[in-house]
Amino acid sequence: MTLTLRVLAPDQSVFDGSADEVILPSTTGQLGILTGHVSLLTALDTGVLRVREGNAWTAIAVLGGFAEVEADEVTVLVNGGELGKSIDASTASAELDRAQQAAAAFEGQPASTEKVKAQQELARARARQQATLAS
Repeated sequence: MTLTLRVLAPDQSVFDGSADEVILPSTTGQLGILTGHVSLLTALDTGVLRVREGNAWTAIAVLGGFAEVEADEVTVLVNGGELGKSIDASTASAELDRAQQAAAAFEGQPASTEKVKAQQELARARARQQATLAS
């Protein structure tokens, strides 16, 4: 028996297929989903969603959202998402370096809109870079 997984962003269907296991980046930590999982609704953090089909793993960079598990169907609604295999690894690494430098510039400063944006961009860049490594 398998799970049906749909990962939907506002502008595209990122993934629509079956899976043996799904690991979600929930706001409280990694959350593993197997067939027969109890019904669940959870908030997602920016991170890497992992999908196992047989022995193969697929990584998807997600930018926050929600996931619902109901009767072996997992529906994930995200603010943005990309398959790890479609992300250029060297571009993702360069983006991560730039985001780390931008976030470091705000170290020790009080909260501001610019600081929050830099931290969000760092989380996004880190998720994209990690997704390239996991694919």
